[in-house]
Amino acid sequence: MPAIAPVVAIHLACAIPALLLGPVALVARKGSRLHRAAGYGWVTLMLGAAISALFIHGPGLPTFAGFSPIHLLVPLTFGGIGLAIWRVAHGDVRGHRRSMRYTYFAGCVGAGLFALLPARWLGQLVWGQWLGLI
Repeated sequence: MPAIAPVVAIHLACAIPALLLGPVALVARKGSRLHRAAGYGWVTLMLGAAISALFIHGPGLPTFAGFSPIHLLVPLTFGGIGLAIWRVAHGDVRGHRRSMRYTYFAGCVGAGLFALLPARWLGQLVWGQWLGLI
């Protein structure tokens, strides 16, 4: 397996903590210091993951202008975070909650599951090298 590219390292350094921090923001008492700190941290990590994802290109999937289907999650992440911020700024707390949940599950969980497919680099690392299952 080739060495990890710097952009992939940056992406993973943002995505993995975002995956772990998201539930903290989602279950913390709304409006609390923990909820806000975890939320700001999660948004920062997600923006870092989304921006770095734009520079990751690999073989194995059909592409359009160098972007694969997983790259569709980048504008969804930007849009979901932007909409959530707009909603809470306008007093729509329920809409904010829905937008953040959607963005977490699509941007973190969905993208993470896609990245763990056996044909993907991370899937080869986890399922092949670490667990020896493929």
